[in-house]
Amino acid sequence: MATQGEYLPTWKLKLSTTKTVSAVFHLNNKESKRELKDNFNNETLPFCFEPKYVEVTLDRSLTYCRHLELLRKKLTSRVALLRRLVGFGWGAGATTLRTATLVLVHLIAKYCSPVWCRNTYTRLIDPTINDALRIMTGCLRPTPTDNLPILAGIQPAELRQRGVTLILGHRAMEHGVPWSTRPSGATAWRLKSRHPFVPAAKQLISFSDNNIRAAHWADHQWNAEWADNPQDSALQFQTPVHTHPE
Repeated sequence: MATQGEYLPTWKLKLSTTKTVSAVFHLNNKESKRELKDNFNNETLPFCFEPKYVEVTLDRSLTYCRHLELLRKKLTSRVALLRRLVGFGWGAGATTLRTATLVLVHLIAKYCSPVWCRNTYTRLIDPTINDALRIMTGCLRPTPTDNLPILAGIQPAELRQRGVTLILGHRAMEHGVPWSTRPSGATAWRLKSRHPFVPAAKQLISFSDNNIRAAHWADHQWNAEWADNPQDSALQFQTPVHTHPE
């Protein structure tokens, strides 16, 4: 805070103490309830256990569990709108339902996904996304979840999130951003990310085809998976056999 106090006046900047909070990220459960007493210009900054940065809720151990729980509630309210669209009162068509599903559900589900898409808690939003696909396609609960994206003609959520990670990685390379997982001067006790962005982006870039734009990578990858595993990916329809009594 002393460094900030010297930097801000130099560039004629002023810190808003009403909008600034302090937080700590660590794995020590014994100090999970501890609040820091940070002062700036003789003013105490409020402490927040779950601060938000670019609409991403950060928890103490950086598991993004709280963020995904809030995202699930947000997606649930949007799935309720899709249920209204397929009702007898509105009766939207297939094109309208597909566009609404992409905008209301999938667009929200992949916002800032390079940060949290490699986390194990992403399973919290998968049932809500599957409900949206069931509403759009008219499928029932017994329908396998792997077939829902195929019937809807929408890329799986996991593949779309990896595509956003690849796009962000290409942008970092174009602008010459250094591929470093630790800022300069960081100490050894700094809390590390369990599934960092840089190794995942590097792996996607190394295995992706340079002739394919990053924005079209998800479509190409989905088609490749379909071609490699036709028995697992393709839908199998069987014509019912009608028997007549003699």
